[in-house]
Amino acid sequence: MGKAKKKSHPKKRTAAFKGKEASELVEAPHSFIIHRGLSCPYITDLTLDFRKIMEPFTASQLKEKKINRIKDFVAMSGFFHISHMCIFNKASSQLSFKVVRMPRGPTLTFKVHQFTLARDVLSTSKRQFVDEDMFKHSPLVIMNNFTGDGKHLKLMASTFQNMFPAINLAQVNIATIRRCVLFSYTPDTNLIEMRHYSIHVVPVGLTRGVKKLVMGKIPNLSKCEDIADFIMQDGGASESEMEDDEQSQVVLPQTLKRKGNLEDNKSAVRLYEIGPRLTLQLMKIEEGLLTGEVLYHDHIVKTEEEKEALRKMIEKKRKLKEYRKKVQEENRSRNLRAKEESAGKRKKSRSEAAAIGDETKEDSEPEDDKEYYKEEVGEEPDEELFKDESKTRKRASLPSSMKYKNKKIKKAQEKKK
Repeated sequence: MGKAKKKSHPKKRTAAFKGKEASELVEAPHSFIIHRGLSCPYITDLTLDFRKIMEPFTASQLKEKKINRIKDFVAMSGFFHISHMCIFNKASSQLSFKVVRMPRGPTLTFKVHQFTLARDVLSTSKRQFVDEDMFKHSPLVIMNNFTGDGKHLKLMASTFQNMFPAINLAQVNIATIRRCVLFSYTPDTNLIEMRHYSIHVVPVGLTRGVKKLVMGKIPNLSKCEDIADFIMQDGGASESEMEDDEQSQVVLPQTLKRKGNLEDNKSAVRLYEIGPRLTLQLMKIEEGLLTGEVLYHDHIVKTEEEKEALRKMIEKKRKLKEYRKKVQEENRSRNLRAKEESAGKRKKSRSEAAAIGDETKEDSEPEDDKEYYKEEVGEEPDEELFKDESKTRKRASLPSSMKYKNKKIKKAQEKKK
């Protein structure tokens, strides 16, 4: 039996074809997180963990192949409103992390001194608070100690801030702030510590029993005769509340969905690390997209003469590239014109050949040949000499002798049978 044909399903339409996208979605910074260089399972996991940090405005299901180049991702960045591209590059000696501002730069290159995957961070913590709903909203960005001399610090701080959507304090819904990303800079070592936390808000000033009831937990009343015994058995605060510092307690301007967190009441803000961890060091800043003039370098310091020579060399390369591109366009247009001219000549020669064939056909008609023969010889030609066979389509019949022979052969074959 033949193989059954697969049913053809209509292609899924993307959001671009469903209708006009919201302005907030278009203006929000989107990102590509990829890895290059040597293959390593830990770097792949680190890339996936960093995508979780950048959600929801990142390509979390982005597929990478060895044949893909950086220019392939750059070409698709405009369609998906990509503003930043982060690249983990694994070399034989070290791991680097690049942050590229699309589409024309600048490019910040960091050296990764240490990193810890999210699964390792969660395995060491006593309390794991990870909820998939917290990744539906972008995290809060906290910048620490990015003050001092040097334009590279301001550029680095603004790059980290612009990777995430800005928050309007007058209109923000506090219930959507479920995560935070911390970037802490140490001037002595020039290292940047990056941490990722989940945010939990709990009410304060309640006893353990009341807090369980407010939070919606079912208490164990087996040892109590009345609900009042359960509420009044612990007069003090709960153990978790004793751990909270007064600086972490705030007055809520809005009522949160979680029970017990009411407007104008005190609540404690707690952070639980969910990973990953990164320890970075800024190595250099390039003007363009992974290429161009080096604006800052951590190890190499050049004089003004060397910088001017480097600018001239870059300008020379740029002009040479433009000249080659111009020559290629001229060659392409010239080849296209030559093809069109050759095609026109071939068409013209074919039409001329067809016209000559028609003339020769008209000249060789039987009527003209008969007249020419009569003028030259002086007598009428035979009928079969200039007979036009093209007008008669009847097949010439066999002579009677051949018909007779064929009948004899047929009779002899029938007798043998």
